[in-house]
Amino acid sequence: MILPFKMKFRHIIIYAFLFLMFGSCNDTVQDESSEPENYELLTVDTQYYTINTEYPASIRGNQDIRIIPRVEGYLQGVYVKEGDHVKSGQLLFRIDDATYRAAVESAKANVQMMTAALDKTQLEYNGKKTLHDKKVISDFELSLAESDLGVAKANLAAAKATLTSASNDLSYTEIRSPSDGVVGRIPYRKGDLVGPTTQDGLTVVADNQRMRVYFSMSENMVMEYISEYKSLAEAVKNMPELKLMLPNGKFYEQTGRVESISGVIDERTGAVSVCAIFDNSGGMLLSGGSGKIVMPTELHNAIVIPQEATYDIQDKVYVMKVVDGKAVSAMIRVEKQTDGKSYVVTDGLNAGDVIIAKGAGFVREGTDVVAQCFAR
Repeated sequence: MILPFKMKFRHIIIYAFLFLMFGSCNDTVQDESSEPENYELLTVDTQYYTINTEYPASIRGNQDIRIIPRVEGYLQGVYVKEGDHVKSGQLLFRIDDATYRAAVESAKANVQMMTAALDKTQLEYNGKKTLHDKKVISDFELSLAESDLGVAKANLAAAKATLTSASNDLSYTEIRSPSDGVVGRIPYRKGDLVGPTTQDGLTVVADNQRMRVYFSMSENMVMEYISEYKSLAEAVKNMPELKLMLPNGKFYEQTGRVESISGVIDERTGAVSVCAIFDNSGGMLLSGGSGKIVMPTELHNAIVIPQEATYDIQDKVYVMKVVDGKAVSAMIRVEKQTDGKSYVVTDGLNAGDVIIAKGAGFVREGTDVVAQCFAR
């Protein structure tokens, strides 16, 4: 009788222990689930803000002139180096001119010969004209003399044209810079055979005093400017000063202005080409380079939030709103700012909305929320 009693007593103790353990766990879970979490909150408001929009850009000289020979021959001299600053009319290259000088001398001799032939024919015509006036020769003979005179004049004109062409060809053996600028790559050297068919030319002279920077704006953005200023020309005049971010992440010291906006929309991209002008008297910008145009736009009722108040899911941006004390996810549309810290919200939030200011991505939907503090 003693052994069964001990077993029952032992079972009672075990059941009591299990009851106390599971009962206390349930109480703890209930308390934790019902206790609101403390978060730093942010009340959304509108403000005056300058939004900076970045556009990939390509940099070109005011003029990039490809230097292509107009006559064929062997390079006799190269008088500049890559990167040299040259003036308009400065000698760049010389092509062997022996053949072209000979052509000029031959053409000169031909002109002299044709001049002499014309003089002789003119004398013959004058004599026959006198005889015709005295009724010594017929009208037919006078017509023949007149025809010979016309042929002699035409031959002289052709000889002079040949001389002009030969002289021009001779002058083309000296290749001079068509403008002030900077010499680009020179792939050819003394002794190379060059000519009008030389691929890519001898070099490029880039006028780098002013640089043209090309970028593309969306059709919607361009139409907003046109709507505000009533015409494309007025929109160009009133566009803000631009900054140029160089590939090293630094800003170019000079600001630029929009010079023109293309009147044609690219069907493939839906974008409009824009050209801006930047002064480059210091020569820091190089033709063929790249960068980013930073265009400021003034917003009078902008909603700006910190990026740390958001989280991303499949390239979409979300915030956690606080609605009736609970966390509710909301998708928003934003534009990133150059400071890397802020978003300008274009859709999805209104003034007066309350959002979780930090760690929104770690908050579950429907979590009870109380304010630990309000961010400023």
